Amino acid sequence: MYALTATLAVQALISMAGLAPAVFVGTAAPDIGVDPNRIGAFMAIVYIAACVTAAAAGGPVRRYGAIRMSQVGCVLTAIGLALLTTANPWLAFLAAVVIGLGYGPITPASSHILIRQTPPHRRGLVFSLKQTGVPLGGALAGVVVPPLVLTLGWRMTTLILAVAVLAITVAVEPLRASLDDDADPRARANRGLIDAFALVLRLPPLRRLALASLAFSAMQTCFNAFVVTFLTDQVGIDLVTAGLVLAVAQAAAMGGRVLWGWIGDRLMPPRRVLCLLGLAMAASCVALALVTAGWPVLLLGAVTLVLGATGVAWNGVFLGEVARLAPAGNAGTATGGALAFTFMGAVIEPIVFSGLVDWTGSYRLAYVAAAVAAGIAGIVIGRGR
Repeated sequence: MYALTATLAVQALISMAGLAPAVFVGTAAPDIGVDPNRIGAFMAIVYIAACVTAAAAGGPVRRYGAIRMSQVGCVLTAIGLALLTTANPWLAFLAAVVIGLGYGPITPASSHILIRQTPPHRRGLVFSLKQTGVPLGGALAGVVVPPLVLTLGWRMTTLILAVAVLAITVAVEPLRASLDDDADPRARANRGLIDAFALVLRLPPLRRLALASLAFSAMQTCFNAFVVTFLTDQVGIDLVTAGLVLAVAQAAAMGGRVLWGWIGDRLMPPRRVLCLLGLAMAASCVALALVTAGWPVLLLGAVTLVLGATGVAWNGVFLGEVARLAPAGNAGTATGGALAFTFMGAVIEPIVFSGLVDWTGSYRLAYVAAAVAAGIAGIVIGRGR
């Protein structure tokens, strides 16, 4: 229970910190001197850095312990947030790098902990419960950040988030003795990146999951990063309402992650669950692309609720299946390697998405493209053996 609570809390705060810039970008962009649409480039930089540290985390986790590496990730994230408050374009670029370096090790470290603490028949549910930290962080970003920005300004809001991340770093320290008891000082920390990629590419089921996660993460990232700007700039919704719409989607994702994890444990194979989620997120994303200013807020909320419950809720089933397929003792390495592909999708898609928006002047075609990619990924998983 302590392991799940600690990993969930860390995941939630790190996710909140990572998504907050996408919420206040409209306010911060003029101070920094960039176009708000450049949030896609910012998020891409975050995930490029996260891709490296996620894939490389297996070795350091084995050597220094999963809790210790989680703490390192939290400290780096706090430093990145502090750099962002300077409103300097070059330091904002560095902030994205540092935030990404901190984000990368969090999930491999938590998988290393939970695979040892969880019986096989409950892994899908437990991993999904832990991964509710991602939409929980998104919901907090949608509900808490806009009022703070309007009251205190985006700089003070960012500093508050940095302090909160440092607080959880201190809070998990008492758990190190019990949860990092398998740390091996003789383990090689510098082989994590190579080992992670080799492991995922060598095993066909892991390789198939990792490649499909490219499209799923692209969908998730583009929804989280762009939906507030889309709703405020093109649909004409005010910032607070758009933030609440994002929060509703993230709340649905929390419930969805638990539900899909339970279904993957009890009712159908996780592979089939992921296939159906891919098709459902594709359909709901197409619906989002059709949203106009004339839509009732409740109907918009229903569309984003379904998209949140699918496109932001697949991760727990995915990570549980990756951990199940990993060779014994290599859950962290396999998770890091698979997440490297996941983060690649989060890197590539915002760049493509922003390019499509610049080209067409609209978010609609970009969301349809993300939907097509997710639907194909779902079909590929469903056809795999």
